[in-house]
Amino acid sequence: MSDFIHHFEAGTGPLTVLTLHGTGGTERDLVPLTRSLFPDANILSPRGKVSERGANRFFRRLAEGVFDLEDLHRQTDDLADFVATSATKYGFDATQVWALGYSNGANIAASLLLQRSEVLSGAVLLRAMTPFEPESIPALGGKRIFLASGRYDSMVPTANIENLARLFREGGAEVELRFQNAGHDLAREELEAIKKWL
Repeated sequence: MSDFIHHFEAGTGPLTVLTLHGTGGTERDLVPLTRSLFPDANILSPRGKVSERGANRFFRRLAEGVFDLEDLHRQTDDLADFVATSATKYGFDATQVWALGYSNGANIAASLLLQRSEVLSGAVLLRAMTPFEPESIPALGGKRIFLASGRYDSMVPTANIENLARLFREGGAEVELRFQNAGHDLAREELEAIKKWL
């Protein structure tokens, strides 16, 4: 079942941004940030279908930082199918889709890049971690990926995000990994850095 409760907002440009909230978020949380970073884009923002003690997520976890990989792979496929059906429904170009994800949303966006790489042409991943180790590295040539990490993020070890950057680079993506003097929350300075990079 690939349908999601979601928010769609038409833009004036060709790009569509798949906007993916963090744990406990909703489809509205990151819309202002997305609009700030991508002023002309269409915004497709689904709500995660998994409930963890009432908090919305995009896939189940077994413990902090330990993912239910079977559910992750299933939900990743569902999300990929949702983007495809939404492109038909709303009339946007399915070959020009970026992801903007935070935390749990960044993790499923990373999973899309590793499992269904055809869905995204680029991504801004805020506080992501390696979702799983792929059996083979997908072809990611031509894709641009920004990884925003916090030096003091207790949820994402430095080695973990560096591993994710390595996987993307081995696939041929252009990767920018930036560390901020921050924890798991976002810092204003990094949003300015993302704007410049875009």
